[in-house]
Amino acid sequence: MKKWTRRMVLAGLAGTAMAGGGCAFYNSTRFGKIPEGDDLARLAASPHFRNGIFVNEEPTPLIVEDGRKTRSVLSTWISFMLGRGDRTVPAQPLPALVPDFPALDRDAVVWLGHSSVYIRLGGMRLLIDPVFSSHASPLPVAMEAFPGTNAYSAVDFPDIDILLISHDHWDHLDYPTMTALASKVRSILCPLGVGSHLVRFGFPRGIIEEGDWGQCVRRGGLAVHFTTSRHFSGRTFTRNRTLWGGFVIAGNGKKIFFSGDGGYGRHFARIGEEFGGFDLAMLDTGQYNPEWRHVHMDPDETAAAADDVRCRMLLPVHIGKFCLSYHPWDEPFERIAAAAPLHGWKLTTPRMGEPLLLDVPSSFSPWWNGLA
Repeated sequence: MKKWTRRMVLAGLAGTAMAGGGCAFYNSTRFGKIPEGDDLARLAASPHFRNGIFVNEEPTPLIVEDGRKTRSVLSTWISFMLGRGDRTVPAQPLPALVPDFPALDRDAVVWLGHSSVYIRLGGMRLLIDPVFSSHASPLPVAMEAFPGTNAYSAVDFPDIDILLISHDHWDHLDYPTMTALASKVRSILCPLGVGSHLVRFGFPRGIIEEGDWGQCVRRGGLAVHFTTSRHFSGRTFTRNRTLWGGFVIAGNGKKIFFSGDGGYGRHFARIGEEFGGFDLAMLDTGQYNPEWRHVHMDPDETAAAADDVRCRMLLPVHIGKFCLSYHPWDEPFERIAAAAPLHGWKLTTPRMGEPLLLDVPSSFSPWWNGLA
């Protein structure tokens, strides 16, 4: 299908979906369920839940045009679908390894593309925001995974002690992936309200624990802290009924920070001060644009956030698998690599599926160089 024709089809499908807001499409299980009843009543205790929605700590307009004027999310989304920039998708398959995950017995982090990460720490197995589907969208023709990146499936993984979900957007909470993993998941940690989606997906409420910013849960020698981010939520255009955030994972003498999606803000310095720095920080680095600069960082802001959280190593995430903005697919890698020598942390850029061992020095080449 020609590029322009494809974009017109996508925009048409989006319009059809919006027009049919009450139809079976929106009522299907994959959309999850926003909290109601007792689930909704529990959210009222959060200081971040006001007038029926969650709010950021700092003023955070979702879409900003010309530095001041806010326009609708729908018009921005359709504009994006009709006018993507050049080289937003790689012309050739990206390299992705499939390691023997069950045999990995050392403290390690494995980036799986976009924001999906497998972690082995202190004998525990963790999985963050797994998306193994070919599209980060309810529409099977939108937000297609880059060539070569859809390399993983549930069968590749051992039982998961802790599955962490940062928020309910489609590129972080994927219904087919979650249902495929269901028999392997022992516990799930997620921000307030996200559990309602998971119960709708078929997960038992008893294995789900929701948390608010600043709360901590302990599992098998690990402490998992729920941290602030500057973002938004919603699987439809009903927004902010569930919370968003990041995680600090501490154990076995190591500290890891996963920012979740979000714009730059004062919370990063506070997190760095509270935890005294990190061995590794995984920070939102891609899918940025001036129009949504308050909810996604560009690489220069990522570098500043890495300074703020006092990390020893930076692993950029939210890149390398889906086109969710106008910039060239490799621009975030190039920009963060150019910024790194000016800062005190080490940039680490493994290929997808290439283990980053936490107890030995590691060095990775700029694998994206030379790819069209």
